[in-house]
Amino acid sequence: MKNHNFIFGKSVLLAALFLLLIPFFVSAADNGIQASTDLSLQVSSLPEAKLSLNQGFTFPFLQGNDPLTSGNNIHTDLTAEVTPVSLAGLAHASWTPIAFFELDAGGRLGTGWNMALGNGIGLNQPVGVYSGTVRKAEIDGSPFDGLQWNVWMGGALQFDLAAVVPGDWNHVILRAYNEFKYSAYTRASPCSSWVLENDDAQNMNGWTWHGEAVLGYQMPLSPVLNFVGVMGELNYNLYDVSNKDYWGGDLGRWIFSGIFNFAVTPKLSTSLIVQMRTRNNYGTSDLDNKDKYWYQDQELVTDYGSQRLVFYRAALILSYKIF
Repeated sequence: MKNHNFIFGKSVLLAALFLLLIPFFVSAADNGIQASTDLSLQVSSLPEAKLSLNQGFTFPFLQGNDPLTSGNNIHTDLTAEVTPVSLAGLAHASWTPIAFFELDAGGRLGTGWNMALGNGIGLNQPVGVYSGTVRKAEIDGSPFDGLQWNVWMGGALQFDLAAVVPGDWNHVILRAYNEFKYSAYTRASPCSSWVLENDDAQNMNGWTWHGEAVLGYQMPLSPVLNFVGVMGELNYNLYDVSNKDYWGGDLGRWIFSGIFNFAVTPKLSTSLIVQMRTRNNYGTSDLDNKDKYWYQDQELVTDYGSQRLVFYRAALILSYKIF
């Protein structure tokens, strides 16, 4: 199984590299090529913050004269990210072969460190030998002692009402996206759990599936609210772990978001995102105490439903277009 996952992970990585390299086969003299450099800062109600510098390029590719292909392009991004407990580099490419479809691929490589404010990267391990009671958990990791990497590929179907009914106030946006991702931490064995950027510390090396759907309304550019939307996300672990139905590892994890974007100036925009998510119901302790208890020792309670919906976070993203 390990070799099988490696082969699939390598295949996705090659596909991502292929999409990233396609634009370089397009004539560099094409005046339609657009470049942009953006700086963004994300903070939230959780103890987290992320600063990102992104360099993007949009290349016209296989464009036609009809409405379905006139906007065909390949967009690439190279991004550097830093948080108080981690740093990473990302490469991403998206190809729009027709107006209502988009193909995405990319990869990430990063590392981190741990401190009192949070855990950037490390193994999530139980304390002691299991004896029928819930064990405490601890994060094992020293600064830069391992790398976390992932590769992904996905596709999106998208629709804009204004493409059918032209008008500045007719931009009702629908988008559905599905993605397969292979993630790994170099210090982790096949059944080891690990933490990344202060998350729930339930990550394992292997495949996951992510799906999302967005319904939004885009208004003409103004110094006030120019986009509102709702988004639903669902994540499933596809790797095989024994007894994962005991602690809920086989359950999907939902995140529901309300999205509000403000165009402050032509170069500066602000997004406010308010999120709810599902959490597993345990009989002995709660997942909210992830820093205290080992999650695989906790039995899932199904009497009143195996999951509940709780407030997750409110996030604010400031984006500035440098060029």
